[in-house]
Amino acid sequence: MSVRRNSHQWPPPVFIFFLFIFVISSVKSDEVEILLKFKSTVERSDSNVFSSWTQGKSACNFSGVVCNSNGFVTEINLPQQQIVGYLPFDSICELQALEKFDVGNNSFHGKISEDLKKCSGLQYLDLGCNAFSGEVPDLSSLNGLKFLNLNNSGFSGIFPWKSLENLTELTFLSLGDNPFAATPFPVEVLKLEKLYWLYLTNCSITGQIPQGIQNLSLLQNLELSDNSLSGTIPAGIVKLNQLWQLELYNNSLSGKIPVGFGNLTNLKYFDASMNRLEGDLSELRSLKNLVSLQLLENQFSGEVPVEFGEFKHLEGLSLYRNKLTGQLPPKIGSWSDLNFIDVSENFFTGPIPPDMCKNGKMVDLLLLQNNFTGTLPESYANCKSLVRLRVNNNSLSGTVPAGIWSLPNLLIIDLTMNRFEGPVAGDIGNAKSLAQLFLANNQFSGELPASISRATSLVSIQLTSNKFSGQIPATIGELKRLGSLYLNGNMFSGVIPDSLGSCVSLNDVNLAGNSLSGKIPESIGSLRNLNSLNLSENKLSGHIPTTLSPSILSLLDLSNNRLVGPIPKSLSIQAFKDYFKGNPGLCSSDLDHFQPCSSSPGTSSHLRTFLSCFIAGALVLLVSLGCYMFIKVRKSNLDHPLKQGSWNMKSYRMLSFTEKDIIDAIKSENLIGKGGSGNVYKVELEDGKELAVKHIWTSDSGNRKNYHSSTAMLTQRNSRNSGSLEYDAEVAALSAIRHVNVVKLYCSITSEDSNLLVYEYLPNGSLWDRLHSCHKMELDWEMRYAIAIGAAKGLEYLHHGCDRSVIHRDVKSSNILLDEEWKPRIADFGLAKIVQNGSGGDWTHVIAGTHGYMAPEYAYTCKINEKSDVYSFGVVLMELVTGKRPVEPEFGENKDIVYWIYNKLKTKETLVEAVDPKISMASKEDAIKVLRIAVHCTAKIPALRPSMRKVVQMLEEAEPCKLTDIIVQEKAVLSQENNVIKGVVMYKRNAMFLGPNARMDDDDVSWIPLPNA
Repeated sequence: MSVRRNSHQWPPPVFIFFLFIFVISSVKSDEVEILLKFKSTVERSDSNVFSSWTQGKSACNFSGVVCNSNGFVTEINLPQQQIVGYLPFDSICELQALEKFDVGNNSFHGKISEDLKKCSGLQYLDLGCNAFSGEVPDLSSLNGLKFLNLNNSGFSGIFPWKSLENLTELTFLSLGDNPFAATPFPVEVLKLEKLYWLYLTNCSITGQIPQGIQNLSLLQNLELSDNSLSGTIPAGIVKLNQLWQLELYNNSLSGKIPVGFGNLTNLKYFDASMNRLEGDLSELRSLKNLVSLQLLENQFSGEVPVEFGEFKHLEGLSLYRNKLTGQLPPKIGSWSDLNFIDVSENFFTGPIPPDMCKNGKMVDLLLLQNNFTGTLPESYANCKSLVRLRVNNNSLSGTVPAGIWSLPNLLIIDLTMNRFEGPVAGDIGNAKSLAQLFLANNQFSGELPASISRATSLVSIQLTSNKFSGQIPATIGELKRLGSLYLNGNMFSGVIPDSLGSCVSLNDVNLAGNSLSGKIPESIGSLRNLNSLNLSENKLSGHIPTTLSPSILSLLDLSNNRLVGPIPKSLSIQAFKDYFKGNPGLCSSDLDHFQPCSSSPGTSSHLRTFLSCFIAGALVLLVSLGCYMFIKVRKSNLDHPLKQGSWNMKSYRMLSFTEKDIIDAIKSENLIGKGGSGNVYKVELEDGKELAVKHIWTSDSGNRKNYHSSTAMLTQRNSRNSGSLEYDAEVAALSAIRHVNVVKLYCSITSEDSNLLVYEYLPNGSLWDRLHSCHKMELDWEMRYAIAIGAAKGLEYLHHGCDRSVIHRDVKSSNILLDEEWKPRIADFGLAKIVQNGSGGDWTHVIAGTHGYMAPEYAYTCKINEKSDVYSFGVVLMELVTGKRPVEPEFGENKDIVYWIYNKLKTKETLVEAVDPKISMASKEDAIKVLRIAVHCTAKIPALRPSMRKVVQMLEEAEPCKLTDIIVQEKAVLSQENNVIKGVVMYKRNAMFLGPNARMDDDDVSWIPLPNA
């Protein structure tokens, strides 16, 4: 018996204790190995978060790791650590006690494996804002989850909505901003009754919002924007009385705001913009806690409830593009810190409420295109926070309060199309931020104050059709950023200031319809960006400056003046012939309807001969003196060469040249072009390789025209921007771009006062040259299409393929270069801007762009983003299809190609007429497809424009149809009398032999058989 009892005796307690300690230690050791394996999958991190993750340490001492009281890992917290790598869930889910896994806002990539289902103890999972790919795996085993964030993580395909039925503990669900497969509203979500946060924005949800949304009674935040939802806002939504934010914008919702909506008294942020909602706003009168109300671009009607004037928390109100009528509540904004109001494009009447800036917080006051009357209230003269003031297209009158002209933060004053009168106040020179001054079509009078030249941020001045008089300020040349100057239709007199040629950014000048006299300043011809010059209907005299160049100008109008002498040879082209009329003293041997230029007989001829000889002798003497000085200066420069150590070359690719090879080649004879940001030189190396070198211009443009030798051009500088960290960072970012449709940047060469960027050289010039200049050539549709798709892919890469999105900001045909095989490359990043993380959005305020290519929101918001590039690319597509420039006289005054194309959209016949006649009839249908894509790209509203990724997809779908199986009989003949083609008939996609009688039908771009005679 004793033996049997001993055989069943339990081990000693001490042994059990040590066994337990051994098991625990082993498990903890395994957890360290698991975490170190996770660390090994990290490719890069800009933080030091993993420096503590080392062998020999307890996992509980790893940065970002939290353990429970037993020493097991329960949390991994690594958000916003700039980590690049992938997630090994096969090992991570072996952490048996893991409850929280947070790696949001990093750059993790790759697919999420099915091993995620093993993390069955997870309560908190945040994978948001990463770069994953593929589908989200089944989540049904994670039934303890309370927090799930997959927002903006790159997932696609079919989302496992069914698995959400098991996640009944969820309180926070964010799946938005992922391109999931389209699906009706997932009813599984309606069973998650503990949810307080639901974010399903931009994840391809279709159909109606179900009434069952009322089941989620704990919801505080509901966001369903940027989907394809239709139908009405469900009545059950009024039962979600804990809501403080409701976002429904950019869907296709219709109907009225549901009855009882006013019960949502906790609501602070409501955005239902860009839908088809209608009815009045009476259901909103009780929402006294509203901070932001955004209902723009709907079909609301009726008056704004007077109760809105009592809202004490209202900071933002946007109602533009509706059908609202009546007066704005007179007290609106008087109780709150209102900083934004936009009620544009409605039918409001009555006076402008006076107290919207009472608390000094107003930034944007946008009341344009209504029927407001009365004056601009005096109270806004003290609104120093104001950035945008736009009240154009109303019926306002009286004088503008003097203090408004000098508000310190004002970027834009737009008073166009009203009945304002009186002068522009002299203190406008204190408006140091003012970029756009739009006063056209009013009754302003008096002289334009000379102090306007001190408002050095001005980019555009438009004073068309007023009663301004006196002289144009002689100091206007101080406005170095001025891009457009419209003074036409006034009573200005005196001469055109010579200093106008110092406005180095000018691209549009219209001084027509005044009483200006004297000569046209020669300096205007030196404006390298000048695109349009209209000096018609004045009293100008003298000769036309020979410095004006048709290679830059798309519009030149000098008609109805008193000009004399020969029309310069370079301007004697048929495109300009009508714009010299009304000048009886002009002559030309090349243009019809002008008297030929010839010498008069007699004494005057001898006098001219004598003067010519005298001038020629003087010129020879001056040239000889100049040569002597040049040789002397050159010898001086050779005696004092640049120090090698003063240059810093940063290479971004394998180089076969030195900095000296480049620097020695920067001389005038190698100049091949001038861009918006600098001169471009062609450098040919000893091995025959050709390079393009851009010499970046600095703000010291006044002496730029005087530099002739390479030494002078590279050393006489004042700017130190090349040494700035911002410049280095941007160039380094641009050098990392690797794409077949983007120009290669080989290196940068900088000194204390110079910046050189060395690019590959592309021998076939720019698309602009091939479409519009004297170097233009016949481009068939297949080549035009290839250029379009290639350029689109290059721009798509800049927007979506880089670590940080690159906004080009000056997309145009002259910045699309063509290589030896006519493949396009996106070029000229002199104006590009890297969108910085954490900058509060994707917008940049920096002035940029070219007239005819700039998106309309530039004038409206002074901001641009990737969608602004899309607009500009749409203009390029229109150029490719039509063969026309962005601005042509035939489009009408102040009209561009976008306006012209939109007017052609009315019928298919007129759209066919817009296609370049040089494109074959068989290709016109394909060209029209691309033209329709261009129309999408140039939508007035940025949100309605496709992304460049979508543009590439649409262009690929519009690939030109191939002509196959073409059979041609030897006897096929084209009759010159009736355009009958005998023997061959071509359809849109194929060509086949159909018989002896066929003709072309212009309407459907096909060939159809004719009945036998």
